Amino acid sequence: DPFSHKLKRFMDIVLGIIGILLTLPLLFPILCIIAVDSGFPLFFKQKRTGFMGRSYTLFKLRTMKIDAEKSGAEWAKEKDHRVSKSGKFLRKWRIDEIPQFWNVIKGEMSIVGPRPERPEFQGELINKVPHWNCRHLVKPGLTGWAQIRFRYASDLESSEEKLAHDLYYIKNASIIMDIQIILSTLRTIAKGSR
Repeated sequence: DPFSHKLKRFMDIVLGIIGILLTLPLLFPILCIIAVDSGFPLFFKQKRTGFMGRSYTLFKLRTMKIDAEKSGAEWAKEKDHRVSKSGKFLRKWRIDEIPQFWNVIKGEMSIVGPRPERPEFQGELINKVPHWNCRHLVKPGLTGWAQIRFRYASDLESSEEKLAHDLYYIKNASIIMDIQIILSTLRTIAKGSR
C-alpha cells in the first residue's frame, strides 16, 4: 500500500529527528565516558546489508574494545568479552544505537524493521538459512519484532529462529504494529534490558 509506505517514511523522519534532539544532550557526557574508558575513536561505523540487499554504513557509539576484531569478524553474543566497561552500560540502555537515528533520517533504515546483518555473515546465512533474503524486502530497523520477541542471534541456528520473527513482521507489517513495537521497545529500555 503506497499510502502506508509514505506514512511509515514520514513517521521515520519525525521520530528520527525527535530521537536526535532528545538524545543530543546525552551525547557529550557519553562521548567523554567512552574516551576515558577505552580511548578513541568514539564512534563506530560498519557496513551492513539493507533494503533489497544494498550495502550501507551503520553508525553506533563504540562499545567494544579497540582490538575487538583483530582476528576477524565474530558474531555478537549476550555476554561478549570484547565489550568495554562503558560499553556494557551503553548496550544495556541501548544508548549505543543513538547515531542510527541519522541512518533513519537518511532513509537507509527505518525505526522498525529487521535488524541489519553484516555482509561478512551474509553469504553463509543466504546459503544455509532458507528465505534469508526475504528480510531485505523491507528496510532494516532500529528495533523490530525479533528484537522484542527474541534474544541475540549468535549463530546459524538462532539466526534461523530470528528470521521466523522477521518474516512474521514483514507479512503482518502495519503502522499499528510498528507503534506496538516502538512502545514495547521503550518499555524494554526503561527496564534496562537488552
